[in-house]
Amino acid sequence: MSDDTFPRQHARTQRLTLGEPRTISVSSDGQRVVFVRSRGGSDPVNCLWVLDVATGAERLVADPLPLLAGEGAEDLPPEERARRERARESAGGVVAYATDARATVAAFALSGRLFVAGLVSARARELAVEGPVFDPRPDPGARRLAYVSGSALRLAELDGTSRRLVGPEPGEDDVTWGSAEFVAAEEMSRGRGYWWSPDGQRLAVARVDTAPVARWHIADPARPEVTPVVHAYPAAGTANAEVTLWVLDLDGRRTAVTWDRGRYEYLANVAWGAHGLHVVLQSRDQRDLAVLRVDPDTGDTAEVFADHDDVWVELVPGTPAWLDDGRLVMTADRGGARRLMVAGVPVTPPDVQVRAVLGRLGNDAVLATNPVDDATVQHVAVWNEQGGVEPLTKEAGVHTAFVGGPTIVVRRAHLGADGATVTVRGGATLTNLAETPLVRPNVTLLRAGGRRLATAVLLPHDAVPGVPLPVLVDTYGGPHAQRVLAARSAFLSSQWFADQGFAVVVADGRGTPGRGSDWERAVHLDLAGPVLDDQVDALAAAAATDDRLDLTRVAIRGWSFGGYLAALAVLRRPDVFHAAVAGAPVTEWRLYDTHYTERYLGDPTADPAPYDRSSLLTDAHRLT
Repeated sequence: MSDDTFPRQHARTQRLTLGEPRTISVSSDGQRVVFVRSRGGSDPVNCLWVLDVATGAERLVADPLPLLAGEGAEDLPPEERARRERARESAGGVVAYATDARATVAAFALSGRLFVAGLVSARARELAVEGPVFDPRPDPGARRLAYVSGSALRLAELDGTSRRLVGPEPGEDDVTWGSAEFVAAEEMSRGRGYWWSPDGQRLAVARVDTAPVARWHIADPARPEVTPVVHAYPAAGTANAEVTLWVLDLDGRRTAVTWDRGRYEYLANVAWGAHGLHVVLQSRDQRDLAVLRVDPDTGDTAEVFADHDDVWVELVPGTPAWLDDGRLVMTADRGGARRLMVAGVPVTPPDVQVRAVLGRLGNDAVLATNPVDDATVQHVAVWNEQGGVEPLTKEAGVHTAFVGGPTIVVRRAHLGADGATVTVRGGATLTNLAETPLVRPNVTLLRAGGRRLATAVLLPHDAVPGVPLPVLVDTYGGPHAQRVLAARSAFLSSQWFADQGFAVVVADGRGTPGRGSDWERAVHLDLAGPVLDDQVDALAAAAATDDRLDLTRVAIRGWSFGGYLAALAVLRRPDVFHAAVAGAPVTEWRLYDTHYTERYLGDPTADPAPYDRSSLLTDAHRLT
């Protein structure tokens, strides 16, 4: 498009993500790579694809357009709309799928309808079952499927017959079976509520009762005639949903899984594989975590791993896991870093931060790691008892991997190229149809100030030496997200702002992930002071390296936590920050959810001081 601009391209391509392979999985024998990808860089409808590892050939398995017979926009059930919001999913088509144990069959939902696809034959068809259909999953042997419909969990046979397996009883209007509650999906990365047994004869199913949760009534100010929508929302210090776990036989017989729910309020994860049924539990204050083995016949549990931290215990993607010999793989913060734990023993060095457990190769664990002193990069590494941690990726950039059998698929993004590449190690590269960005970052990475803050400075491509530039601090600055990464895609929007005539500064301060336990925990009981101080320090240090940064004209912008930080900056440090754009800020942390907020600020009913320290409302009168 001749009149295209970067903001238009950024919106049209959903942040340059359309057309890129995503939602990748590898079959257990390593022979197939399953993924979704739209047909082009501005096509928002994802199709399901499979790559044959031996030949490198990609085959289209399922295209939503013919499957839905050109019906147009999808008609999504409320559960799927909520799941996409939790997952920050804005594309359409096949955005999620599940496979059997050998990845021969995939199941997915379109417009609340159930579809199955043969990943060997590359054919898809609809199963006409009672719906609406949400979160369909084949059993490990690909003999039948389960799916959520409304508040109930249902079973479907491959001939399309279906029946309700379990659901609320009469009068249980606030009970759901088989779905994740809000805080699990939003904050624990547990987006599901049921799990098949390895033999496909049973399921572990979460029962969620939101009756204790406070109701919020959210109106649409643009449509005052519409009745406000009621949400069960657990704000900090208030009651959570009551979550229990049950083992269900296919005939509907139920066995309750028992644990000390007074001590462990959160069901953080469930794993049912070759080494048995296990649950990961977390205390309300998040200082204690336990992995319990479950006897599916009786529901009795026995502890196999426990961790305690005086501040909080982090939930790490990919855990729990097991090596082929049955040893449990977890992580824990020990000696200043998040380390791999095998059978309860730390096995990675304290100068390596383990970000995720990506898979296993027999008795080797595949990890996402970074050096504790440099979170701008992420590498894929393998731990084994003979060689310790051996890096699989060594080039600068941000890497992750997907593992199945002997096959490892690596995704790499870096500063030397646009977008990302997804490559089977030793084999084919998946086709990437994403558009080329209309901006190219002119970025310098710094380690700023005494705390060596990861900082990026972006200048206009036509910047003139000695000519001062107004400064825009483009920030997030909070837990669980980074902005300063060794990848071009991290700086596209920042560069567009730079090209409008700004020097743009991006900094990751204390509380952001990757730089060790103490760094992450520096925001405990104060989400305002450390993060704001670090933005001030990074700005000053960046200006000291380049006299074109005019500190008499400084703006700050951000979204979500970044919006909170932007508003905080002009309220508390108007001497440094002269204008702000605060998008979707958390203005009062007492109104944010339990699991996130209490991790950092504690229980507001027991100690309100951290909430007062971190609130924007107490500083609102300072705005000038």
